[in-house]
Amino acid sequence: MPAAVAALVLLGLTAVLVARGTDRDGPTPLPQLLAFLPWLLAPGWLALLAAVLARRALLVVWALGVLAATGWYVQPYGPAAPDGAEERPAKARFRVLTANLQRGGATDALVELALRERPQVLAVQECDHRCVRALQAPRLREAYPHRVVAGVDGGARGSALLSRYPLRRTAGVPGELAMPGAVARIGGERVRIQVAHPMPPTPGDLDTWRRELDRLRRLAADRDGLPTLIAGDFNSSQDHAAFRAVLATGMHDAARLVGMSRTPTWPSRTAPPLGAQIDHVLLSKELVPLDGSFHDLPGSDHRAFLADVKLFPR
Repeated sequence: MPAAVAALVLLGLTAVLVARGTDRDGPTPLPQLLAFLPWLLAPGWLALLAAVLARRALLVVWALGVLAATGWYVQPYGPAAPDGAEERPAKARFRVLTANLQRGGATDALVELALRERPQVLAVQECDHRCVRALQAPRLREAYPHRVVAGVDGGARGSALLSRYPLRRTAGVPGELAMPGAVARIGGERVRIQVAHPMPPTPGDLDTWRRELDRLRRLAADRDGLPTLIAGDFNSSQDHAAFRAVLATGMHDAARLVGMSRTPTWPSRTAPPLGAQIDHVLLSKELVPLDGSFHDLPGSDHRAFLADVKLFPR
């Protein structure tokens, strides 16, 4: 019996690791399991214990291989932050906050967080009519006079981009959930800012999830020489090939650069001890984060991420 349990668990874990190693997200349930790849260490250790109890050398070796491979992939993905960014002269320094409000449920928490932390740029997902009304309040209107709002006809569909800097609206990225974009004037430079909110990789939406992440990849690849910032709920982690394809265009994950690449943002009920980091701020090479922090949002199943960013000359 222990041998059968070990073999069954190891077979499932191996399928996830093969998908990760071959850069393929695969069919359900692989994309869903890839989001929680670090958690797979727990069943891996249980499989090793069962293999030892069964006295099956082949299963023990298999379990050790699975644990080693999982541990390898748990490492942060992508380059570390460049040295000396704090001292280098920059065109501007600003803060960007991304927050998923879970159908507007965390609107009050977002307003409080924005007024306390004072980011210059906000990327808001799942912004409903209640959220829009709150963002129109005098305090928020004064703090963020420039804004792009889209898709508020549906509770989860709406998104908003708020800025202290002048914005020129762009076409954004087409999707089932609104993903508006704009070009901001920051420190005399034009900076492209894009909200990300592709569909989640649920069994019925996998094709849509892949297609919308690929649209974000194409936007990242076609930057027209502009410094680019993409912030939002990507519904994907560093263990998803579709997300790594976005990074492969030359974008960098701010959380990775400040040493927080595995800090979970979802689900908030179990984060930060357990969860997946699916909320990201991605930056092109002209933008370098100096610091980052995660914040609880009562009323949402996501945590917000705040990045302190420097804009360097091109």
